[in-house]
Amino acid sequence: MHAKKHSLPANILASIRSRRKQLDAAHSEQKPRSDGTLIASYNVHKCVGNDRRFDPERTSRVIHEIGADVIALQEADTRFGERTGILDLGRLERETGLIPVPVNGMAKAHGWHGNVVLFRRGLVRDVHQINLPGLEPRGALVAELDLERGGALRIIAAHFGLLRHSRAQQAKMLVELMADKSEVPTILLGDLNEWRLGDRSSLHSFQSVFGPQPVAVPSFPARLPVLALDRIMANRKGVVTAVEAHDTPLARVASDHLPVKAVVNLKRVEKLNTKS
Repeated sequence: MHAKKHSLPANILASIRSRRKQLDAAHSEQKPRSDGTLIASYNVHKCVGNDRRFDPERTSRVIHEIGADVIALQEADTRFGERTGILDLGRLERETGLIPVPVNGMAKAHGWHGNVVLFRRGLVRDVHQINLPGLEPRGALVAELDLERGGALRIIAAHFGLLRHSRAQQAKMLVELMADKSEVPTILLGDLNEWRLGDRSSLHSFQSVFGPQPVAVPSFPARLPVLALDRIMANRKGVVTAVEAHDTPLARVASDHLPVKAVVNLKRVEKLNTKS
């Protein structure tokens, strides 16, 4: 989604800028890494930043900055033709240890309809590439992983369309996909392009599988985030920490979206499975 000019009241702008200063101060202090598996979602906007500069190196630095164990990227390929991959995945693996989940049938692309899942130290048990319905070419990548850091996990990485009717269809398809597999610890993440709440929101469809939606975290536009377009949710209550935006000076300029991230406690999943 492309940024539009926002006309916000001065008091709201002042509040957002004050929050940004607090975030800058918080990021300047090195926080200890929480126990668990750090997951993230990042719409890299084809590596074109808010300065309109194409800079894959800068995008890679943001990914390195996040330090995730699993990260889903959107818009990591060119949109048309052969959908050529934009990032230097070999270098990214050498510098971060993140390797891509393999996809079939697209020799030059990084992912599936621009969706890429990268993970650190583990095995890929299964991969499914899903064409999502709607007027735009959209997709989801479903990967079942055995992570060295914590255990088995299913990732559904998706990028929903700009039209509300399409988003409703896309959400319904993913809910149907989950119908027979709700026992598997699953994380849905990506740019879901949905800022609405309530019954009219496409996210409402997910409640049957993922429960009540977590608090919305603004991630768009990156320089002054007001819309929560990027989401992380789990089909297990309490296994995902509060989602937060990765709001740093570099992330604010590298894409029109901020990355979002959360920690998954897979040990808690194992305990819940043992009790059930």
